[in-house]
Amino acid sequence: MNLFKYIKGDKVIWTVVLLLSLLSILVVYSAVVALAYRYKEGDTASYLIKHVFIMGSGLFLMYLIHKVKYSYFSRISQIAIFLAAPLLLYTLLKGVSAGDASRWLAIPGTSLTFQTSDFAKLALITYVARVLSIKQDVIKDFKQAFIPIIVPIGIICVLIFPANFSTAAMLFLNCFILMFIGRMNAKHLWILIGSGIIMLGLVLLIIWNFPDAIPRGRTWKARIENFSKGDSESNFQAEQAKIAIATGGIIGKGPGNSIQRNFLPQASSDFIYAIVIEEWGLISAIIIVFLYIVLLFRGIRIANKSEKTFGSLLAVGLTFSLVFQAMINMAVAVNLFPVTGQPLPLISMGGTSIWFTSIALGMILSVSRETDNEEKGEENETA
Repeated sequence: MNLFKYIKGDKVIWTVVLLLSLLSILVVYSAVVALAYRYKEGDTASYLIKHVFIMGSGLFLMYLIHKVKYSYFSRISQIAIFLAAPLLLYTLLKGVSAGDASRWLAIPGTSLTFQTSDFAKLALITYVARVLSIKQDVIKDFKQAFIPIIVPIGIICVLIFPANFSTAAMLFLNCFILMFIGRMNAKHLWILIGSGIIMLGLVLLIIWNFPDAIPRGRTWKARIENFSKGDSESNFQAEQAKIAIATGGIIGKGPGNSIQRNFLPQASSDFIYAIVIEEWGLISAIIIVFLYIVLLFRGIRIANKSEKTFGSLLAVGLTFSLVFQAMINMAVAVNLFPVTGQPLPLISMGGTSIWFTSIALGMILSVSRETDNEEKGEENETA
């Protein structure tokens, strides 16, 4: 049976998603062993069933979203952006905490939690793409274009920042790239870069001298110090990840044979890339990087082919967001960056992250589907 006849849009992206999803199921089943013994008396099957359900529902969401005409997302983003801000604020005040960060909202009547920053990230990127496309005639104007775009970016990023600095920084960078692609005035962008550097410098100055003045300031300071020291005692997670990578070798220890999953606190999420290399080897690491690069190039290709500005900006913005997050996660696993807490898209275990990743991919494929339909219509007219 040819499954591709039932789906539309870029077939290469569909293939990449299916390959990463399959790998996720295999690796998560192995990586949750320590969690299963700690919380479920060794019952790994319950984690597997839950993860398969989340992955399956994510793929179904992706399928549904890719059937929707992408221009509708422009209208929906107006509502979503106004919902995102109060949701983020409520999460900071009343959210469910993990460690010292309030990132989740409990869904009433269930044991499920909802990470509001994932929703806000998707809403903001879509909204910025919408405003940039609408403002093209006045895109160089400070009051008419720059202010209407930078205000929502600032509000959303500031509300995400106290609980999740890395997500706020990545989202800001993603929006900046969208503004650059959207032909915004270079002078305004340079002002934005300068302001960002000054603000980052002030934050670092404060957390270094007064770490308790900012929520999670002490945590951020500790992570930077541990990363800069590089010794095994202060950098425990990174050291365990490096052991996993080093012992995996070229071909790995084989599925289910990881040792470091018993020592890495976030083996099934933040550091799953290290477990992949330990079990499947360096070859698998290269293949995963290659798949994300393929996703990036296909997203850019979709953006280039789209005749509508909104479609182009939406495709490139969402694609860059997913691939950039993946690269940050993998860089942390190999100790190139301090620990950030970013999951590996489509591979790490998680609920909200997988669902919103699937929605984002569905939106990219929606742009691809519409572009393909337009090309077919032109071919028919020519014939």
